[in-house]
Amino acid sequence: MRSRTVVVANRLPERMVEGQWQTSTGGLVTAVAPLLREGNGIWIGWTGVAGDRTAPFTHDGIHQVPVPLDAVEVDEHYLGFSNATIWPLYHDAIRTPEFHRTWWRAYQRVNRRFAEVAAGFATPGDFVWVHDYHLQLVPQMLRDLVPAARIAYYLHIPFPPVEIYARNPWRAQLVAGLLAADLVGFQTDLAAHNFRVAASTFARGEIDGEWIRHPGGRTRVITAPISIDVDGFEGIASSPETAAQAADLREQLGSPKDVILGVDRLDYTKGIDVRLRAFETFLEQHPERAADVSFVQVAVPSRETLSDYEDMRELIEQAVGRINGVHGGHHRMPVHYIYGEVPRELLVAYYVAADVMCVTPLRDGMNLVAKEYVVSRPQDDGVLVLSEFAGVANELDRAVLVNPYDIDGIVTALQTALEMPQAERRERMKAMKDQVRTHDVHAWAAQVIDAMPEAP
Repeated sequence: MRSRTVVVANRLPERMVEGQWQTSTGGLVTAVAPLLREGNGIWIGWTGVAGDRTAPFTHDGIHQVPVPLDAVEVDEHYLGFSNATIWPLYHDAIRTPEFHRTWWRAYQRVNRRFAEVAAGFATPGDFVWVHDYHLQLVPQMLRDLVPAARIAYYLHIPFPPVEIYARNPWRAQLVAGLLAADLVGFQTDLAAHNFRVAASTFARGEIDGEWIRHPGGRTRVITAPISIDVDGFEGIASSPETAAQAADLREQLGSPKDVILGVDRLDYTKGIDVRLRAFETFLEQHPERAADVSFVQVAVPSRETLSDYEDMRELIEQAVGRINGVHGGHHRMPVHYIYGEVPRELLVAYYVAADVMCVTPLRDGMNLVAKEYVVSRPQDDGVLVLSEFAGVANELDRAVLVNPYDIDGIVTALQTALEMPQAERRERMKAMKDQVRTHDVHAWAAQVIDAMPEAP
């Protein structure tokens, strides 16, 4: 029987919207959906609704197998261990991680359920591709159930230095869970290096180039930066409808000389509060610019029930109100704050409208927004101000790079971007666009698949 691709991820590629399944436009879905459609593949994941027990179904040519999570598991596995323990820990402990044994037990329980569901569909020789920090134990659990499965794991977020990772009481179990995969992929060389050190420290791993030899066998560890659907974004950005919408957006902003844009999930790792403080400082130093520069910040809701996220939203809204109160005027606001989901076509229109894109996370595995902006500039203009602590900075090194903790440095970067000559803007943007075009999301998927070790 021909081998299939089985994707195992926290979420299904579909979500229920007004009684109908709607396909996500995210990078992972774009990359692997063609593989699943062509090869009778399967996607295993949660629907995102507590207590939902939807039966397996096929939509958009992909067979999908929901994994149920009850309300307690959503609280303890998803909001708890995944997003209040692993998420802050892996992002350099920007917030203090919480370690609770009940959360760990829920994490084990949910990972085992995912592994058991995958084992029910994966036959020996199938390519099982497990994704992200919610499911780090699945490779080992699945290996125990289907020893001949070909397993790859990909971490979409950073992997921290060993001195930070060592705080985790279950550090050895998580490393062992990943080492059961044939291949483990990371966004950056730094993350791959940090994992190799953790494997050596906590799992008796011996590092041999890309390989880690360990008591259970050997695992290949690679760097494979994820990317975007370049053709899709360029197609939208170059359409007359988008050009008209971008012009309308600038008019709604009051036809400013310059538009600066930030687009982020509302998360404390994204540095939105520091970015706004830097813009506020810029206006304090250049009060005359308050009348002709607009800062648009799109904040997409994220994990709203967690207190850290509620606090961040309040802090950002206070900053927006303060800046507009001090530097605004009649019918004019320097900061335009959008809290909510933004449709893809409208988001691209904002990319087209913006003279400067400000992407300044405190730590990020990749940050696809930066790549989206780069390929959404039909005239190869615009300036990207980019955090050196975002994984994408390794690829987009022609951006104006900043330390996201340095407010004065961000102020200087904004001034540099706004004053940059047009010829330099185009030279920088063209180089970055060529990089993203060459390494699009399809190239990323091919890189991971091609790196899979041969079946024994």
